[in-house]
Amino acid sequence: MGAPAPLTHSAPHSAAEAHPPGAPVRDEPADDVPDGDEAPRVPRRGGIRGGAGEGGRGRIGERGRAGTAGTAPGAATGPATGTGTGPELRRTFGALPPGLATPDADFAHTWWGNAWTEALEDLSLDQGRLARGRRYAAQGNVGAITVTPGLVLAYVQGSRARPYRTRIALRVLSDDEWDRFLDAAAERPGRIAALLEKDMPHSLADCGVDLLPGRGDLRPDCSCPDFGYPCKHAAALCYQTARLLDEDPFVLLLMRGRGERELLDELSRRNAAQAARPAQDAPPFPGVRARDALAPRQLQPLPPPLPTPPHPEHPPVYPAAPGGPDPFALDQLATDAAARAHALLATGRDSVAELTLWQDAVRLAAARPGSGLTGSGRALYASLASAAGRTPADLARAVAAWRQGGEAGLAVLEEYWDPPAGRFDRARPALLAADFPAFRPWHNRLTHPQGHVQLRLGRDGLWYAYESEPGRDDWWPRGTPDLDPVGALTGLLGAGGASGADGTGTGPEPG
Repeated sequence: MGAPAPLTHSAPHSAAEAHPPGAPVRDEPADDVPDGDEAPRVPRRGGIRGGAGEGGRGRIGERGRAGTAGTAPGAATGPATGTGTGPELRRTFGALPPGLATPDADFAHTWWGNAWTEALEDLSLDQGRLARGRRYAAQGNVGAITVTPGLVLAYVQGSRARPYRTRIALRVLSDDEWDRFLDAAAERPGRIAALLEKDMPHSLADCGVDLLPGRGDLRPDCSCPDFGYPCKHAAALCYQTARLLDEDPFVLLLMRGRGERELLDELSRRNAAQAARPAQDAPPFPGVRARDALAPRQLQPLPPPLPTPPHPEHPPVYPAAPGGPDPFALDQLATDAAARAHALLATGRDSVAELTLWQDAVRLAAARPGSGLTGSGRALYASLASAAGRTPADLARAVAAWRQGGEAGLAVLEEYWDPPAGRFDRARPALLAADFPAFRPWHNRLTHPQGHVQLRLGRDGLWYAYESEPGRDDWWPRGTPDLDPVGALTGLLGAGGASGADGTGTGPEPG
């Protein structure tokens, strides 16, 4: 067999050209499929004779070889850009070889290619014809594909010797629709760059132009006697076209009416026009001019401040949630924040802001009823102690000191100092006169000889009573501070602490 003729766009001039010598007679009746719609037969070991374009007859090389206009058999397989007439309004792609996909695999991998196949599958009610169409496409039964505005054409080999002439038509965009599409594409340079990279941004499909086919947009037509809509040959052409769209979205734009070169030139022109737009056309920068801002003007007096509320409001009720924070702790924090805000509004001063982290943790824990070592306060104490780098036991002792004397009481617990001569020296004789034994002095502290009662002089001039188990040196604040050491000790004894003037009682165990 001689070398096959190249693809041509000329139509046959006679029936003899449409049926070359040696071509077998078709099996189906002539009135079922018009003779002009069928391509010549396919030789057993030759190439497929097919049309290079709508109404054209030509010859494609061996099955699986690309056969664009002017290419010889054995050229690289498609897809490849074919011939173009006018402003690239006609492109022919060589037949894709078999084996590139299986009937069960996806023919498209891009979102626009999948939109094309979805439009086909929404059109059909016969899944069997679609399945056979996928098999035909996977086996390479679709010949060279020609794309022109509004039309996709190819010859598809069926079960008979002669391939069928198959077409898919779709609507061409109007000039107004192209203007909207081009304006949207030129609006952002990234969209033009994506098209140059053979990518289709999603935003272009959402610009108000029906670029992708929807339900009922595809209109298949085939010269076969099958009345299916679409038939398996049209389905095969659709699936194979989806693979072309995957490679080049400009194929879709050509179907809609314009070629790649024309579109790129128009996008370049519109992009340059936008870049050259005069600066005065841009909207003014928001703000206030300097001369307006610096111009002297009479300001209106400020409204009088609102009166201070008589008291802080109560916080809302916080519901308990599994795994959520303690609602009682939230209530306490909200109440404390409201009280601080009210004090700041009324006095202009926030005394809590001067506290250290440890002092503030002690203050918060002291506002919660209970010792914090048992019951519902255990979690709060553990959290506050961990935040301050202390233990819950340290926090419980500090809370007792805070409740005894506030910030000064906490300082008495944690600090010792040397008081000046005077009041501290007069405390021991005063205790002896009240029938108490001689207390042992150490810095600012006086300790009972039995080691279970202690008095501490604070920097505020008050005496603070402490209690411990005899011999354990585990001191806990007790009673109420007093200017008189005898009064502070008497207050401790009256509160149920160490009993007896001689101090033989042990009192309650520290909590």
